[in-house]
Amino acid sequence: MNVFHWVKSLLTQRGKALWLYRRGMRSAREHDHQAAIDEYTAAIELDGVPVDVKAMALFNRGLVQMAAGNYGKSVEDLEKVAAMEDAPENVKTMARQKLVKRESRRKNNV
Repeated sequence: MNVFHWVKSLLTQRGKALWLYRRGMRSAREHDHQAAIDEYTAAIELDGVPVDVKAMALFNRGLVQMAAGNYGKSVEDLEKVAAMEDAPENVKTMARQKLVKRESRRKNNV
């Protein structure tokens, strides 16, 4: 993608949301949990964010919350994704799978 198209894409809500989402992914890979959470949150809260980007950002924020030990917040995010009507089915399925896995681990640790 040339520079012109990249700059032009940042002018759309989808482009802005994807840019924040990708920054969150980079921060998560670097194990900077708080930066990743902040970047995913910014993408989620952006006005007019497309539902697919919002679902992916919520899902990934839930995973980072889990990695950071914030299990309650993780479950909240994953439940929100699973309940989203218009979210991509594969993202909702992954959220449900993570919730089942988390619940199984919680029961085994009791």
